[in-house]
Formats: sequence, C-alpha cells, structure tokens
Amino acid sequence: MNDHRPDRRTLLLAGGSLAAATALPLATAGQAQAAETTGHETAAGLTTRSPLVEQRADPFITRPVNGMYYLTGSVPEYDRIVVRGAPTLDGLSQARERTVWRRPATGRMGGHIWAPELHRIDGRWFIYFAAGDSDNVFRVRIYVLESAADDPREDAWLPPRRITTAWDTFSLDATTFEHRDRRYFVWAQGEPGIATNSNLYIAEMASPVEIKGTPVRIAVPTLDWEIQGFKVNEGAAVIIRNGRVFLTYSASATDARYAMGLLTADARADLLDPASWVKSPQPVFVTDPNTRQYGPGHNCFTVAEDGTTDVLVYHARDYRDIKGDPLYDPNRHARVQRLHWNDDGTPSFGVPVGKGGPVIRLAPLDAPNTRVRHLADQLRVDSDIRDVADSQFRIVPGFLGPDRIALQSVNFPDRYVRVVGTELVLAPYEDSDAYGRTASFVRRPGLAHSAGGISLRLPDGERTYVTHDKGSLTLTTPTGRAGRARATFRLIES
Repeated sequence: MNDHRPDRRTLLLAGGSLAAATALPLATAGQAQAAETTGHETAAGLTTRSPLVEQRADPFITRPVNGMYYLTGSVPEYDRIVVRGAPTLDGLSQARERTVWRRPATGRMGGHIWAPELHRIDGRWFIYFAAGDSDNVFRVRIYVLESAADDPREDAWLPPRRITTAWDTFSLDATTFEHRDRRYFVWAQGEPGIATNSNLYIAEMASPVEIKGTPVRIAVPTLDWEIQGFKVNEGAAVIIRNGRVFLTYSASATDARYAMGLLTADARADLLDPASWVKSPQPVFVTDPNTRQYGPGHNCFTVAEDGTTDVLVYHARDYRDIKGDPLYDPNRHARVQRLHWNDDGTPSFGVPVGKGGPVIRLAPLDAPNTRVRHLADQLRVDSDIRDVADSQFRIVPGFLGPDRIALQSVNFPDRYVRVVGTELVLAPYEDSDAYGRTASFVRRPGLAHSAGGISLRLPDGERTYVTHDKGSLTLTTPTGRAGRARATFRLIES
C-alpha cells in the first residue's frame, strides 16, 4: 500500500458508506523428510502440504462433488474470481485455475472483490462474494453468481445479482448452510447505530439468491481479542456435529492479531433466535509464533477423501511483520489440517501446524483410546486431550547414527522427545552428541506384530524399548504378550 492510499480503519469505521482414526502407512525417516517439500497424502487423503495454495486468502474448498474438490478464494489483486478443481485435496495445489468472473472496469462491482464462496445447491452452482465500486473500492456489498453447468470452471455463469439485506451498508463474507430442511444465510455487516466495523447476522433464505424475513444479529465484537485494530466479526463458517451447530468466525485486524472465535447453538434450537447462540469467551485458533503461523482465520470446513475426516481450511502468513496495510500484503496462504473433536463433542482446533511432513499421534496398543502427549515437558499418556497440539508429533530423521528417527513436537518444533534416565521428556534441541544419542530412536515394526504399528527401540539397547505403563512412558525390556503390546504404538493421522 502506498502512502496516499487510505488505511482500512479510516474507511471501514464509516460503516461501509465509504468503504475416526486411521493408521498411517509405515513411512521411513527419509519419506517423512521428503514430505516436508513435496506434500504427503495420509491414509484418509488429508494432505500435509503447507501451504496448500499460496496467495489465496479467505479460502473456500467444497466437499467433494462428483468426485472433485473445488477451491476459490481472494486473489491479491482483488479483481476477479477464480476456481480450481482436483480429485484430491493435495491435487488442488497444482491445479490450473480458471477465472470465472472479472470485475468491470468502472461502476458498481468495479472495486475490491473479496471472499468468494462456492456452493452446490439443488443441482446448480452459486458463488457468493463481496464487491466494492470503482469510485470507492470499500463500498462493499454482497453479490451472487449462478451457473447451471456441471463443472463450476465452465464459462456458464450468469451476471451477478446483489443480495439485499436490511441496510445499504458495508457487508461481506456471506456463507450458506442447510439445517433441518431450512436454508440459512450468514454474513457480516455494519449496522447503523452500532460503532463496530461488522457484526454477524443470520436469516432464512427464500431461495439461494434471496433472504426472507428480518435478519437477526447473533454476534457483535465486544471481547478484547475481537477488537484489536478493528471491531470485527466476519468470515463465518458452519459445521454441524454432535447435536450442535458450530459457527466459527474471524475477528480483529488482518495482521497477526487476526484470530478465530466460536458460536454454538443446540441443533434443535431456533437458529433465528439470538439467545440460541453462545459465544466462547476465548478465541479457538490464533497466531502461533512457535510454528511461525500468523493471523490464522477466515476458515471453512470440508472433509478428507475418506468422507468422514473433518478438515479445517484457513489462511495464515508465514511472518509477523508487514509493511503498510496488511490488507494489501499478498501472502495469506490457503492451508488445511485435520479438525479434531473432544470427548464432549466440541471441536478441538489445536494450533496452525506450519510447515513440515505428516502430523501423527501415538496410541498405545494396550490403551487404544489414549494418546501420547507432553505436559510440562514430561511425556505421558492421557485421554480427552483438549489441547490436541500437545499430542501431535512429526517423525523426522534422527540426529546420530544410520536409519534412526526422532519425534518432533508440532506446537514446539524446536523440541524433540529425549530419554533422560528412564523417563521421556520433551527437550529443546542441543547441538551435542549427548543430545543426538538420547533423542534418536530405532523404528521397528510393532512388537505385537499382529496389530501393526511401531515400536521405538533405544539405539544402544538391543532390547530396551519405549513402553506405556499406567499413563506413563518408561523404558523396559518387553517380555510376554502384554509386555510387547505395551511397547507397541499405533500411528494415528492427525
């Protein structure tokens, strides 16, 4: 952004008038290392490529339609709508894009083009997007494109039409979902009389291009984490699971302070009653300096190729410091990672995992509903781990000796599992032989062979293995069937 372009705060404050677990294949350490640069498909089809697509902010990926995923998102130029398709999530990374609509040179919709979403409804395609005008790029309103083609990349889109809301004010980030035979429309808008940039609203739809009834306000940015730089609630996305409707949204400025929040409603409730929605007091997905992911947000949800594994789609940057207005920094990249669920049925987002190979969790064979995790740098075994990132690891090449591996923490990537005495801890990397010997393991097929999985042997101990013992991890020489089972761990994709 040059020095003469108005900043986002000045323009927007005017209210818009100005502006299920699957075992992983047993990869070698070398394969894990290669995945860091080439991408990797897990057994469920969830790619670990990060980023998935560069410079595509506000990413939206459909669920599979006729065997194809389709991706759209904001381009850095804010001047067009693009769609790419592939039969796999990983394939979207290299798929060629089609420009399906470009803004006019002048007049209405000739300004910023933001946050397209692609939906298949009743056998037709619809793209909801926000557009400003050529004489004021921030006079943003919501529009929709419609196509009867089977493939949304085809040149069959009808001219866009505007979706009318209650006020002629700044409005954007529309999404739609169906629940209990009713279709709903959720969007962000500046409401006259409320001193915020945007709030969240919901309405029932009369058709895919028209709302009906009076819109209902369900969220206003009031929490400290929602008003950093701007008072914003925007970018809603809905996932319905476990008897509840979960609605994520993003808040604050579009720099490293950008973060995701959560609204929750009972699936049987009246979604048009504001009292049905409960806002979580803390954000659920935030910047993580350890993984070097900044400003994660504006998400959507899809599923992996197995059709059941929920996938979180979002954008984030790889750096914190930005020159000028972050809105014009092009490097918000589209990313995907698995969405986990707590035992109480609520979503567990973890941390934006950042670059690297496949992310896994370790489940002891003798306690299949538990996972290995770190807690205060101690390795132990627990169930219902709400901070899912504490149980996520990457298998990477070891530090000393041939054919050895190390276990790297996902949320503390400078730390690895290390043996200290008879205990296992998570310890910061040290450039020493002692560290290399005690943080490297020999990966073996599971000692309980019929179950698959892996066992981790100490390099200097031909019969000494990492073993689960009543919630702790220790080192033993396994004997008997039970001992071999305690020293065997399933790899769970994460």
